[in-house]
Amino acid sequence: MFRAAVSRLPGRALPALAAVFLWKKEKGRERRGTRPRSWRKEIHPYYNLSVTVLRAQNIHGVDVLSEADCYVQLQLPTASPLPNRTKVIYNSSDPEWNETFHYRIHGAVKNILELTLCDRDLMLDDKLASVVFDVGNLKPGKTTRRVFKLNPKDKEALEVEFYLEESEDPPTEIITNGVLVVHPCVSVEGRIKKGENLEKGNLVKLSVPGSYEKQTCVSFTQSQAQELGTPFVFHADRDMNPHIDVCLQKTLHVGQDDLAPELDKKTLHLGNCSVPISSLPSGQEIEMNLPLSKNHIINMKMKKESSQELDLRLGFELSYGEKEFLEKRKKVVAQSLTEALDLITVPNADEVPVVAVLGSGGGTRAMTSFYGSLLGLQDLQLLDIVTYLSGVSGSTWCISTLYEDPNWSHEDLQHSISKVRKSVTSSKALAFSAERIRYWSQELVALERDGHKVNFSDLWGLMLEYFLHQKDNPAKLSDQQECVCRGQNPYPIYAGVNVRLNISGGDFAEWCEFTPHEIGFRKYGAFIRTEDFGSEFFMGHLIHRRKEPKICYLQGVWGSAFAANLDEIWSRASGTGIRWLSSLTDVIRVIDDCRRLHFRDPFRLQTRLVMPGGIVSDLFNDVFKSRFTAGERYNFTRGLYLYKHYVGVREFVPWKGNHLDAFPNLLTPMEENLYLVDGGFSINSPFPLVLQPERDVDVILSFNYSWNAPFEVLHLTAKYCRERDIPFPNITVSEEDEKQPKECYLFMDADNPRTPIVVHFPLVNDTFCAYKAPGVLRETEEEKSNADFVLGVKDSPYRTKNFTYEPNDFDQLLELNRYNVLNNQKQILSALKAALDRRKSKVTKSWMKNKKKHEALSF
Repeated sequence: MFRAAVSRLPGRALPALAAVFLWKKEKGRERRGTRPRSWRKEIHPYYNLSVTVLRAQNIHGVDVLSEADCYVQLQLPTASPLPNRTKVIYNSSDPEWNETFHYRIHGAVKNILELTLCDRDLMLDDKLASVVFDVGNLKPGKTTRRVFKLNPKDKEALEVEFYLEESEDPPTEIITNGVLVVHPCVSVEGRIKKGENLEKGNLVKLSVPGSYEKQTCVSFTQSQAQELGTPFVFHADRDMNPHIDVCLQKTLHVGQDDLAPELDKKTLHLGNCSVPISSLPSGQEIEMNLPLSKNHIINMKMKKESSQELDLRLGFELSYGEKEFLEKRKKVVAQSLTEALDLITVPNADEVPVVAVLGSGGGTRAMTSFYGSLLGLQDLQLLDIVTYLSGVSGSTWCISTLYEDPNWSHEDLQHSISKVRKSVTSSKALAFSAERIRYWSQELVALERDGHKVNFSDLWGLMLEYFLHQKDNPAKLSDQQECVCRGQNPYPIYAGVNVRLNISGGDFAEWCEFTPHEIGFRKYGAFIRTEDFGSEFFMGHLIHRRKEPKICYLQGVWGSAFAANLDEIWSRASGTGIRWLSSLTDVIRVIDDCRRLHFRDPFRLQTRLVMPGGIVSDLFNDVFKSRFTAGERYNFTRGLYLYKHYVGVREFVPWKGNHLDAFPNLLTPMEENLYLVDGGFSINSPFPLVLQPERDVDVILSFNYSWNAPFEVLHLTAKYCRERDIPFPNITVSEEDEKQPKECYLFMDADNPRTPIVVHFPLVNDTFCAYKAPGVLRETEEEKSNADFVLGVKDSPYRTKNFTYEPNDFDQLLELNRYNVLNNQKQILSALKAALDRRKSKVTKSWMKNKKKHEALSF
């Protein structure tokens, strides 16, 4: 019936109808918690929002000796780069303002208004309470009055009135991937050509609020007064209606204090003016005389340009380089799988299961152990069935050294192991010699000169460079493209997490993947070329290109276990965080009283009340929760906005208490910097990176190299997956196995073929102490003594902080992990066989479905 109706439509109506159908299908996918694969263009209207702050009631200030001196600050960063604020009402517990503020908002983004009630103070204003309000709650053309209950017990409340109407400005086109929104970026390049009546000591300040560059200052001598010739550039969001503010100042010296000359300086304001960027013609250089005051004029040349093509990839599809690799790798895997499972025919490309091998963190212990596990897979001739190789912390050190050889998986791993053995068993004393420290200083100075942010993780990376190579290693991550160009090795994925300086990694951590082709956040669908990591981006555009850093600086990020804060260190030592700190943190409470709207609009965020912990809270959090050594990097998602329906994408958990995902104004795209640290601060194994649906992984070989909690990574991953509706097998482990784990465990969900099969290897010395090879008993005393060691004891040589092993200790750990793989060949092959059967069944069902569809259409 539908086909018959379509056949009667005129030809030009078909594309429009198809577009509507696809749009509805896309909307349906979003509502089910999935995401579009790539970016798309959409047209959305503008709205005019009026916010009238009416009054507050029964307000108790911080000072108990007097009544509060209240004002309200309004922040809507998606519409205005600067906050607004009401006037201060002094000595009143029931202040009344009746002040109205106007905003133009865009319908494509998630607009969140923050209303903060403050108490004026001589030294530092006190924040009494903040209301976080989703403007999407408002109905256009209708006045909405809300009374936000700040403290029901004391009947404290804030009364605000909203009015929303569609703007007369024409709708505009944006780019979105269903999570992020890209607004048009405008850039202004100019030059201060000359000035009249300018003197020595004059200072010209140019600023564009909300721009990437923020502000630039020009100070000049008498000889420069007439011909400055100073260039400037600003990048800003066109939808913010940006303007260039020009301010002229003069610095006066009012004293002669040689010990503190800064105290003698006084700044005198001489004049200013503002130029709306929208008034400048595009692509045409113009010259303007700007009167800053009655006596001061500056002549400027300016040119406005609009950026078009994005330098950041917006989408959730795999990179072109990874897709190209997979096409070649499938052929290698198919042949290897045929030999491993003794198949009669080689599987088709669609039938080949995707296998990922994961290595956990654990410093040198993890690096050495991972070499042993991979050696076991090579001995079983199973390395060629692996599609992805991924690691955290110490495991990334193993992977990154392996990929210095473009053909490593087809050569005897013993050659690579012998080089690593020499490094691990060598003294590290020379790492801190005068010559080496001088080299580090030169490298860090050069890194800073190139424009990179330099921090402690970079110094740690240089230390690791020496620990792993005993010499300078010029290799870069992008060099590893040569290692996968023919599909000859598994595809490497290195893991890091983006954290906040004062939030536990268990509460907030965004997984960042590093591959030879791209680096990015699959949570946001935002990726940059690996060669561009460390460069500066704004609104999806490359602002300043920097030289790609050496891989040792990335190793410093991937293995930055020292970035733990005091609360996390205490938690690992005692099993729980510093409990009394929780009583000092901000209290976040849902105060939404319009629940019916919530059911009508699943993308709406509930109104939240934030009660600040106060000065004492800030003090203790700065001490106990700050990460002084986190790897600060330029944020390549800066200047992008959250899409209005981002809460429907499963990577976000805005429903989870006080999780940052419920506060889009605080999420990564709104931040200036990234703080990238060891992935172990979230989950000590990179499961989230290989569980992405685009990678379609069937089997995960999980190697866990921590000895305190052999199944913790599985339990944390299961929790992570439950919160995001990601298929993952049920992890059920007996109490006996938790205390005394065996070598290998297989977890799978027979009823759900979408669930990956997990083969998990804890780090244990189980049967290795009795067998020198699978089925071959140790007989001599020497053979028995070589395996007679306990891993997790206090004086173990394999402690995470120990970077130097005795040769025998290295050999024992390597051989233990190799043996544990060899001894569980049946488990691995069983998982591969089950995955192959699943793939074949899936292909058969898909073929039958397409056949029936084709027959129905033919009929």
